[in-house]
Amino acid sequence: MNFDEVVLAIVAALSVFGLVRVLIGPTIWDRLLGFTLFSSKVIVMAVLIGIIIDRSYMVDVGLIYGVLGFIGTIMLSRFIERRGDI
Repeated sequence: MNFDEVVLAIVAALSVFGLVRVLIGPTIWDRLLGFTLFSSKVIVMAVLIGIIIDRSYMVDVGLIYGVLGFIGTIMLSRFIERRGDI
């Protein structure tokens, strides 16, 4: 097990905290924060997987997921703030 795989395992373990915050967050804003934390960890894992398997397209996958996560966060926060109107 080399350094890249150890870092990938650590980031995967840390992403569990984001999922826990989504599941048991006392407020909706805590759940949104957990979603953002989890999506950022997925971006890091996609780039690390690209480094491990030596494929540069995984960086593109990470960028696309980052844009989709950002748009999802904005849309969810607008939905929550306006009580149902997007």
